Amino acid sequence: MTPRKVSKAIFPVAGLGTRFLPATKSVPKEIMTLIDRPLIQYAIDEAREAGIEEFIFVTSRGKGALEDYFDEAPVLEANLKSKGKTDLLKILESTNMDSGAIAYVRQTRALGLGHAVACARRLIGDEPFAVILPDDVIQGDPGCLKQMVDAYQETGGNMVASMEVPDEATPSYGIIDVKEDMGNMVSVASMVEKPKAGTAPSNLAVIGRYILSPNVLKSLDGQTTGAGGEIQLTDAIAEQILLHDDVYGFRFSGQRYDCGSKAGFLQATVAFGLERPELRDELRAFLEDVVSVRGAAE
Repeated sequence: MTPRKVSKAIFPVAGLGTRFLPATKSVPKEIMTLIDRPLIQYAIDEAREAGIEEFIFVTSRGKGALEDYFDEAPVLEANLKSKGKTDLLKILESTNMDSGAIAYVRQTRALGLGHAVACARRLIGDEPFAVILPDDVIQGDPGCLKQMVDAYQETGGNMVASMEVPDEATPSYGIIDVKEDMGNMVSVASMVEKPKAGTAPSNLAVIGRYILSPNVLKSLDGQTTGAGGEIQLTDAIAEQILLHDDVYGFRFSGQRYDCGSKAGFLQATVAFGLERPELRDELRAFLEDVVSVRGAAE
């Protein structure tokens, strides 16, 4: 039986972004700009490409600027139109969302990713859904979620994006215990959230893209706190292995940047800048100068 279409996506954006203070004192991390687009726009564009039609944001206090970002800006649009700046108008229009396409749910307590996803349960109902973590910016063509949606049509069940990480980094991720390796797809025997150093069953880590069945929401209802004293989404997905044996890891094609860290954000800025024709030459020349100066100094 062909799986049901994945048309809804949850965007957990309730975090405080403390690693980017003081910037995030007044600016939600999700609208910090990578080149000239906020992180959330990259996530939205990836979701649209994958066929997502309903966008559910799990927010918290102080995220008003994030909500405003997707509203129309009549004064700005009128100003651009009067000056004949049609290219900028098209860019601006791509940030607008139709009325009813976005829903906002408040996460009133910071109890982890699993809890954030569970906050959206009433809007998901009995449909499969995607989860996108905007901190994970993935440069790919097609986008990571589109790749996953295409693969999901063959497997159904539950699917997590995955990539190999260095052994020393495994305590920072959910890690897959591989049952069967089928190339870009693996069947999952179990999952461990942030294993202690030296105890990880593999170095195949779960990255911030998921396609999940509504059964995961039922599992989350009964979840107790796990690693870090939080309700872990990984634990609820792992329960599906025991109940239904239908969890898959998907090795996506593309480059992932952890924009939840300062180093990752800087790496993404350079990488995306080098992809832009109008920035490439000047940026490359600058980077070469920096490297040559430091090389000479050493």
